[in-house]
Amino acid sequence: MARAPITLFAFNRPWHTRRTVEALLGNAGAADSDLIIYADGARSEKDTEAVAEVRAYLRNISGFKSVRLIERDKNRGLAASIIEGVTDTVNQYGRVIVVEDDLVTSPHFLTYMNAALDKFEAVDEVISVHGYCYPVEAELPEAFFLPGADCWGWATWVRGWSLFNEDGAALLQALETDGLVDAFDYDGSYPYSKMLKNQIVGKNNSWAIRWYASAFLAGKLTLYPGQSLVHNIGNDDSGTHAAGTHSYDVSLAESPIDLSEIEVGASAQARAAFVDYFRQTHRGPVERLLARLRAYMRRA
Repeated sequence: MARAPITLFAFNRPWHTRRTVEALLGNAGAADSDLIIYADGARSEKDTEAVAEVRAYLRNISGFKSVRLIERDKNRGLAASIIEGVTDTVNQYGRVIVVEDDLVTSPHFLTYMNAALDKFEAVDEVISVHGYCYPVEAELPEAFFLPGADCWGWATWVRGWSLFNEDGAALLQALETDGLVDAFDYDGSYPYSKMLKNQIVGKNNSWAIRWYASAFLAGKLTLYPGQSLVHNIGNDDSGTHAAGTHSYDVSLAESPIDLSEIEVGASAQARAAFVDYFRQTHRGPVERLLARLRAYMRRA
């Protein structure tokens, strides 16, 4: 099995970064994996101390096949940092595993990523591999495909990343022209198109919404595990782009993901589970209570 390089994007969160790296080191195959770290520069003086602490820790990491630390002199922001870093890595290695500094991984994460990268490398319909799965209530397949792409612990090949389009306005126009906005928003259950509109007008600088839209419009699929291999610890108000919430908390998979029986094609079962999850988590408190009561009455 060829080991893809891991790219880690870090900034100013020492505790989160340490937990992310320690979890990666707990993965089978870490010692055979190259780690490339992109450490962004401080935005202002208030970031300087935390950025310095993160870099001091990163300079002393060991346990991987190799470690290369790229320290940015200036703050590029997450979007530019990821776009540049992923582009450089896939152009050099042909594939990449991408992790941000607030993602704790299961010990089976790297095995799953590398196995999937090998298995689907020549399958044009598959654009990427994802490690996180929402804590849905419905039962999911061992692994499954959904249209588009995702951003919490993922991997791709140079052929997949070549489809990434930075132009949010062009992506939105294509979604609207082709009548795909509702499907893009999971039947209106999650406001992805609003996120894209906000990116266009500068209210956010999300690379991820453009990655999802690029893959979705190209008709490509992303592989997901039925049980999450990634837990996001950054939804604690510590990050630049994430507000505090427990809606995405998951228990990490304790056993490997079996990819031997999976067939390439979008899973209607998983999509329905995601739609239900989005509708539940994005309702107001009264709506959520009523939904739980209705579910209880159905079971009674």
